[in-house]
Amino acid sequence: MKRVVITGMGGVTALGDSWDVIETRLRRGVNAVRRMPEWDYFESLHTRLACPLPDFKAPTHYPRKKTRSMGLVSMYSVRASELALADAGLAEDASIADGRMGVAYGSSSGSVQPIRAFGTMLETGSMSDVTSNSYVQMMPHTTAVNVSLFWDLKGRIIPTSCACASGSQAIGYAFEAIQSGKQTLMLAGGAEELSGPAVAVFDTLYATSTRNDEPHLTPRPFDAARDGLVVGEGAATLVLEEYEHAVARGARIHAEIVGFGCNSDGAHMTQPTAETMALAMQLALRDAKLRPEAIQYVNAHGTSTDRGDVAESHATAQTFGARMPISSLKSYVGHTLGACGALEAWWTIEMMKRNWFAPTLNLDNVDPACAPLDYIVGAGREIDAEHVMSNNFAFGGINTSLIFRRVP
Repeated sequence: MKRVVITGMGGVTALGDSWDVIETRLRRGVNAVRRMPEWDYFESLHTRLACPLPDFKAPTHYPRKKTRSMGLVSMYSVRASELALADAGLAEDASIADGRMGVAYGSSSGSVQPIRAFGTMLETGSMSDVTSNSYVQMMPHTTAVNVSLFWDLKGRIIPTSCACASGSQAIGYAFEAIQSGKQTLMLAGGAEELSGPAVAVFDTLYATSTRNDEPHLTPRPFDAARDGLVVGEGAATLVLEEYEHAVARGARIHAEIVGFGCNSDGAHMTQPTAETMALAMQLALRDAKLRPEAIQYVNAHGTSTDRGDVAESHATAQTFGARMPISSLKSYVGHTLGACGALEAWWTIEMMKRNWFAPTLNLDNVDPACAPLDYIVGAGREIDAEHVMSNNFAFGGINTSLIFRRVP
């Protein structure tokens, strides 16, 4: 089996588009949550909170021929991939279009505007807003194919439209494609665009935070006073590469992927199961040939929902015991849905490289229903970690776990 390393990382997030800016805000303990007065239009929506990207604009060098098939979610994914390719030293390398590079990418859904156009068609009979690009902008695999088309990539396409596990599944499946020798390089990641319907999905389940006048105090993963999640948006992309290929071209290696676990609860559409969450972590450990003691930090899915936080904490404690340092990055940028697995993998690797791990914001009093763990709070934690884990859990009971190793 081939070794798989990460040679490029990039993204567009509510905290910034470069790690230097993002780290500064993480260390300051600043979240990106804000009140959305434009959502007052939705009269039955309980939450008015979100983590939008600040003033995103498509780069002027993007040709119209390639952007016309993109909705906003695809634009995010292409921009994140452009930053990751530049970080890997491959942005101007024509050889990536020879079939050796593929794409694994996901989002919860496509863009919302073309969905609106088809809804108008059904409601009124008018097709005035439906265009030849409407479907390709809304289709579930719009991010994966638009990333591929933008750079003329001819390798395999692996779409992962599976809600909150989309980004982490994409990384895991890309890892397996290179590990098995099917591809030499992969662009892997996830993206999501913010919209009223995306928030309503959780609002109808009473799973959103309603601290509408206190955006700086929410979300509160694992905290006894948490009242739900905050939805965010953005995209993140990793460049995965076969180790020998990366060494031969003198690439900088950020980290190595050594384990991936993925399974399903097979029980309930929206209520998680701690036992199968724990099994996903154990599958990743088995894949990496590591004992639980080797993992020195866990990036939690940590959505700030009652049942999710409780089940995840017990699954983590079942796997590692109470000694495990853990924190949730969603306390900074909210739940970015299809993007969160890739975004959190990127940030977890950056933190591992610097031996500093961000705390969970607003975690003042751990919910007694959550399992005992070493919850990182305050100013963060210096940890000399060789192996870290990042976990994500999605609607439908889809569980993913990734393990990264620091490369000297």
